[in-house]
Amino acid sequence: MTTLTQTVFVVDDDQAVRMSLSLLIRSMGLAVETFESAAAFLGVCDPERSGCLVLDIRMPGMSGLEMQEELNRRAIGLPVIFITGHGDVAMAVRAMKSGAVDFIEKPFNDQQLLDRINKALDLDRNARAARAEHATLAARIELLSPREREVMERIVAGQANKVIAIELGLSERTVEIHRAKVMTKTGARSLAELVTMVNRYAGEL
Repeated sequence: MTTLTQTVFVVDDDQAVRMSLSLLIRSMGLAVETFESAAAFLGVCDPERSGCLVLDIRMPGMSGLEMQEELNRRAIGLPVIFITGHGDVAMAVRAMKSGAVDFIEKPFNDQQLLDRINKALDLDRNARAARAEHATLAARIELLSPREREVMERIVAGQANKVIAIELGLSERTVEIHRAKVMTKTGARSLAELVTMVNRYAGEL
């Protein structure tokens, strides 16, 4: 199984802050990249890269809040931790309502920041795993013919083969064949697993 490489992206216009955060984050064995502005980060941002953002809320040009809005427009779901000054707390709270996962006030405790970074990395890892699982489920269900999908929906709803056969105007044997194909194509090893799989897929649509 391939280990997911995660990077902490630091965006802050203060060079001293960037250097300090870079050293701190690297000391924990984490990969880090720093950027002096929102524009610099957005110019090279790859939505496929896993990690999190440590973002200054006040910067010249595009602010941290404006950058967050741009990330949302681009559907880039990197977890955002805002670094804020004392007077920016209300602003940071508004940012969290827009999707930021946390904020930390200056001056901050190093361990406190690292704990929040690790939490954000966990969130990103779990979100990407969930999206990958959904894509796998979608691909499996896409393999089903329209008739197989009809049978699957009735199986998941708890209907017996005889009832399915009557409702769809099929023989029970034909329903059994469709049922076997549903199990094979979805990779479900049991009825319970099929039900869980389909409900999870439906819940993420």
